[in-house]
Amino acid sequence: MAPPPNSDDPTGRNDAGLVARDRAGDNAQPLTISEISALLKRTVEDRFGFVRLRGELSGVKRAASGHFYCALKDEGAVIDGVMWKGNAARLNFRAEDGLEVIATGKLTTYPGRSKYQIVIDSLELAGEGALLALLEKTRARLAAEGLFDAGKKRRLPFLPQVIGVVTSPTGAVIRDILHRLADRFPTHVIVWPVLVQGNGAADQVAAAVRGFSGLAPDGPILRPDVVIVARGGGSIEDLWSFNEEAVVRAIAECSIPVISAVGHETDTTLADYAADRRAPTPTAAAEMAVPVRADLALTLADLGTRQRRCVYRPVELGRERLAARVRMLPKPENLLQPQAQRLDDLAERLRRGLGERSAKGRERLAGAAARLSPSLLARSIAEARRRLDRAGLTPALVQRPARDAAERLARARLVPALVERPLQRGADRLGALTRVMSQLHPEKPLARGYAIIRDAAGKALTSRAEAAGEPALVVQLRDGRLDVVPAGAAPPPAAPPKQRPGAPKRSGPAQEDLFG
Repeated sequence: MAPPPNSDDPTGRNDAGLVARDRAGDNAQPLTISEISALLKRTVEDRFGFVRLRGELSGVKRAASGHFYCALKDEGAVIDGVMWKGNAARLNFRAEDGLEVIATGKLTTYPGRSKYQIVIDSLELAGEGALLALLEKTRARLAAEGLFDAGKKRRLPFLPQVIGVVTSPTGAVIRDILHRLADRFPTHVIVWPVLVQGNGAADQVAAAVRGFSGLAPDGPILRPDVVIVARGGGSIEDLWSFNEEAVVRAIAECSIPVISAVGHETDTTLADYAADRRAPTPTAAAEMAVPVRADLALTLADLGTRQRRCVYRPVELGRERLAARVRMLPKPENLLQPQAQRLDDLAERLRRGLGERSAKGRERLAGAAARLSPSLLARSIAEARRRLDRAGLTPALVQRPARDAAERLARARLVPALVERPLQRGADRLGALTRVMSQLHPEKPLARGYAIIRDAAGKALTSRAEAAGEPALVVQLRDGRLDVVPAGAAPPPAAPPKQRPGAPKRSGPAQEDLFG
């Protein structure tokens, strides 16, 4: 049962019942959100159907559909604006953030977000934006102090061990950086969480950069080798914290190389000028910070392969040269076979020579032994006694030397080698001389087709001039001699051959000239 109505409120408007119900005489029916949004839209469009607004462009964006979105602002307020595709195509200039413009159109509402906006029909330039003018003045002042000098830029480390990141811990920027680092070269990352937009963001970013710079190299917290200051894209108001002087000075004074990755590729802040490197996006900053590990592995493998080739190449070349020279060397058996054959020939000649010399020695020994027979010795002794008797000498004086000689002869032993060795040496020298003589004999080349030219006296001629001066020549060939006459010389008169009586006279052509 519903509670009774409040007696102090007869209209029932302050009734705090749990269930809404119609009241007597009440004509204020509840409206839906769509209904009230439609009523507001009609009211705004009827009241502000044509307006001209002066303000500064911010957050300019062209959608893929061709529509143009932006925001118009001044010192105290901001209103969103949209220009449909047809009107946007007729713009005579390129709309950018910071431009002061005059927009003509009508105000309307956007029920989906409970916001009001201006639908722009035309857009005209009104002058340079105050925000960009302030930005340019700040940039010129800091540049005059040398904060943006290119000579002060430091090189990034090739392979940092620790990377410090100054960004929001909840945004997509840190996830993009970590994902890109994991793909290229997994590295230890230290995140310093900061606000990247709004009040106090600039102070937090500057404090984070100075905090990384102040870390001790051997302290409990690893000191980064490179610092990345990153933020996603946005309007110039969203990125304004990175144009603050505190952030710019902190980056310029940082003792660690800094990469600025604020906004997208077309966004430029003063932090980009002060940093050592500017990255168009946070993902590109991660690519600048570390190399690709796979590429480094391939490079190292290639260098190792080239090193091994450099080491093994001389060995391979030496092996190839050795193999080529081995193929050119003759086989051992080919070298030994002629010498073995010559050894066999010499051994056979030595055996025959020793036998012949032994036979000759036996013959000489037999002849000497025949002369030393007892009967001949006795006869010689008797003859010697007779001569001694005639001479009047004592036989004993003569017989004693004879007996001594006989005894020495009986004790002597004839060794065949003592006789054969001199004979062999003489035979060898004789054979060598014979071979040399046969090779140097002047008629030896006649067997190979050569000839010897002699004059009529038999002297060998060695030049053409000598041969041309002789009236007749004799050509000695292998199987005989041939008489010839040099060209241009008259043949020597010869006696006519004797003819037998009654024999016919011979006639015929003369002998041909060999030198013609």
